[in-house]
Amino acid sequence: ENARLRDLLKSSFYSDNIKRVTIRDTVLKQQYTYTIARVINNSVHQRNNYITVNRGKKHGIEKGMGVTSSSGIVGIIINVSENFATIRSLLHTETKISVSVDANIGSLVWGEGNFDARYAILKDIQSHLLVKKGARVVTSEFSLFPPGTNIGTVSKTGVKGNDSSLDIEVKLDTDFASLQYVYVINNMLSKE
Repeated sequence: ENARLRDLLKSSFYSDNIKRVTIRDTVLKQQYTYTIARVINNSVHQRNNYITVNRGKKHGIEKGMGVTSSSGIVGIIINVSENFATIRSLLHTETKISVSVDANIGSLVWGEGNFDARYAILKDIQSHLLVKKGARVVTSEFSLFPPGTNIGTVSKTGVKGNDSSLDIEVKLDTDFASLQYVYVINNMLSKE
């Protein structure tokens, strides 16, 4: 039921602004669909964490699809069998997500010196930009996730990354230790 409702969310559609010689010049078309999956295996205490779910090829799941929970992003599908799929968790040193905070675009990574499942690091935010503690961090329009998908909130600012950018600590919305169900996102325009 939740997956069907998510299919109807406005963020699951995109605007097709191609002008046509008709009464309407804008048509909304669905861009994202969601498939619910049950978590059957999950790790959170490793350097590189993975999640296994009970959905696979026969359910329409493909490599490269994004995965969220009811509270925020979870990871990316990396392996698919007929009935199961493996997710490279956000809690993996090779996962990098394009995010937005206060209209500034950056990259979210995990495990840079801290392997706490509750926090990640926002990188590539220019050091002259002001990002306040408590600011909401969401996926950007450059992500494979629907833009505006929750990720977390800024918990610590002003940590120098390099000369021109900041490393910002983000408290994640998703409680990875208690994941039971997730949503696998099919971006119907991804192949195109």
